[in-house]
Amino acid sequence: MKTFKLISLHVTGDHGLIEINLEDGLIINKEDENRTWLLEASVSASYEAYFQSLLEDEKNLTLQIVISRKENEPAYYDSKLFHIRKLDKNHISVLFKGRLNRSRSNYAEQVLTNLIEKGVSGQALLTQFKEHMKLKNKIPPVK
Repeated sequence: MKTFKLISLHVTGDHGLIEINLEDGLIINKEDENRTWLLEASVSASYEAYFQSLLEDEKNLTLQIVISRKENEPAYYDSKLFHIRKLDKNHISVLFKGRLNRSRSNYAEQVLTNLIEKGVSGQALLTQFKEHMKLKNKIPPVK
């Protein structure tokens, strides 16, 4: 097994990406025949109702995550939430099980496509593109 630091976490939903402010997190490659990864995130207890609704829905979820360093391109993690644990009065732990989407994300291409779809052009396009590339801002997944 290999363990990596989780830097950021966004849940894809009907209304785009929902940013989850992490206290801490890790993702583990189980290196099994099913290419399973486990993701554990420590977050504020204020997210408890949101994650409880996801757990009850039993839906497959796509998470947009950044692993190891904030400069890394976001990766997509197809998963299911399967456990929530209260750590203390201010924090919960959420545990996901799934597979890391191995396809190259082409982050730059996705950023550019997203900006063009929003109608950004000319110098504003270049400026916003550079900003996204520098900060690795979240972008909606390309369908």
